[in-house]
Amino acid sequence: RQGSPAILRDQPDQRTGKKPDLRILRPAGCKQLTPTNNRRIQMSQYGFLFDLDGVIVDTAKYHFLAWKRLADELDIPFTEQDNERLKGVSRMASLEIILEIGNRTMTEDEKQALCQRKNDWYVEYIKKLEKSELLPGVENFLKQAHAAGIKIALGSASKNSPLILDRLGITELFDAVVDGTRVSRAKPDPEVFVTGAEDLGIDPEYCVVFEDAVAGVQAAHNAGMKAVGIGSPEILGQAELVIPGFANVTVNDLLQKLENV
Repeated sequence: RQGSPAILRDQPDQRTGKKPDLRILRPAGCKQLTPTNNRRIQMSQYGFLFDLDGVIVDTAKYHFLAWKRLADELDIPFTEQDNERLKGVSRMASLEIILEIGNRTMTEDEKQALCQRKNDWYVEYIKKLEKSELLPGVENFLKQAHAAGIKIALGSASKNSPLILDRLGITELFDAVVDGTRVSRAKPDPEVFVTGAEDLGIDPEYCVVFEDAVAGVQAAHNAGMKAVGIGSPEILGQAELVIPGFANVTVNDLLQKLENV
């Protein structure tokens, strides 16, 4: 991928709530994105694939609490900075990272038992999720896409994705759910997004992935799809477009910008 991403900053940051200047910021070397005038965007030709944590809802805090609780039991130091390494990877891969931090080795049976214990704690936390925990603008953006005939899939390593979507009240907005119960290879492997595109019946060329992790952006590109980074352009610079959140973002505007990348 050449150059830097376009950065759309015409809405508040979904985490801080602060509203920046109403303008498009382009790093040096990034081509100007102008609305498409010579051909009409056919919405129904697109498929949107969403990561879950950090894109639709912030469950990272619950993952951290559960992993921290497990690490404490194992007497392994585990910080929020360490937790960043767990973004977008599977449960077992996350445990392997923690064991690496503690320079510990365990049998496969022991690791399976620890993963289950962590998940039990995590499920205990997310069963208390409420619709109000949806990140700003997400539900409106999903409804826009759904109304426009765009097929929507979830592509997440979380095996608890159906429970989370149900707790948030947005299950009906998704045409497909691909989670850790259906795929085994962690991002940046493209398996989760390739499977999602197949479920939707959409060619990867017309699939747009929404991700907050570098590994997720790389997975999108490995699948032959465009990526929209949710968060910081300094971290997600490989994405074609970077936005701080979905508040005030319209589907048409976003697709017009991607058409010119």
